[in-house]
Amino acid sequence: MKTILLIDDEKLLLNMLRSMLEREGFGVLEAEDGNRGLQLVREGGVDLVITDIFMPDKEGLETIRELRKVYPHIKIIAISGGSPKAEGFSPLPLAEKLGADHVLPKPFERSELLALIARCLE
Repeated sequence: MKTILLIDDEKLLLNMLRSMLEREGFGVLEAEDGNRGLQLVREGGVDLVITDIFMPDKEGLETIRELRKVYPHIKIIAISGGSPKAEGFSPLPLAEKLGADHVLPKPFERSELLALIARCLE
């Protein structure tokens, strides 16, 4: 069974994604920020990280950069709805430059996320 780590500070989104992914047969770990996410990756067994960009403490761009440096084999999908402070701004192109394998703007369809997960884990 492949294990996916979800990093997002939105508890409702984490619960929804966990439920969906577990129904698809994945193991799921959750973290509310990049610090906790990196700790879970260090503990081992993570095949794919899905991380939000804007979070308290350690945000997603910094988390992606650290994952790429220390764990270059782990696949990463970055998700974001943009910044409420800069309307029209998307951090997703920068996430790709820092090493995210794929990016997905919020809101997204279930089928879009599952297709990206399949591409990452094939």
